[in-house]
Amino acid sequence: MSERTVVDMWFDPICPWAWITSRWLLEVEQVRDLEVRFHVMSLSVLNEGRDLPEHYQELMRTGWGPVRVCVAVRQRHGADAVRRLYTTLGTRIHLGKEQVGPELYTAALTEAGLDPALAAAADDATYDEALRASHSAGMQPVGTDVGTPVIHAPGPDGRQVAFFGPVVTPAPKGEAAGRLWDGVLLVAGTPGFFELKRSRDLEPIFD
Repeated sequence: MSERTVVDMWFDPICPWAWITSRWLLEVEQVRDLEVRFHVMSLSVLNEGRDLPEHYQELMRTGWGPVRVCVAVRQRHGADAVRRLYTTLGTRIHLGKEQVGPELYTAALTEAGLDPALAAAADDATYDEALRASHSAGMQPVGTDVGTPVIHAPGPDGRQVAFFGPVVTPAPKGEAAGRLWDGVLLVAGTPGFFELKRSRDLEPIFD
């Protein structure tokens, strides 16, 4: 069997668009020879010092909790555990509309088969150094004028490419997911290509 290509995605659990992209990548795993690894970035870190509306500032204050929990899980249990936790967190946040907080962290950790005591990491700033390092590793190749999702992958010529997106809703399934991956990788691997965008006229669709 051929070796599967590793694709790295950086996510913040509170971002609905990153959640949809992550579910798309899991579909792509089924129809293309790739393996997705999930890493934490932080919208709270990204937006530090920016002039934001009050409601968004409150969201950024809340956003520290789930990413710290993900960092704690990565340190204790490794990358596969982060993948499981992201699924349980995202399902509860985006599909279940559960409030972000201690009860959510405890329930998501338990469902992922992880130590629920790691929920305490949400209020522990000692995880921030590792969080910032993970964030920087994801964002450095793409810059700070984008958010999440960020993807790093080998391009068509084998060279590593990094890009923001794709932002898509709902997540394509089956071979449609694979075709989108092929196209995204082709575009991202084109030297000098920077942007392809249109206005969003749909809210996130989680089906």
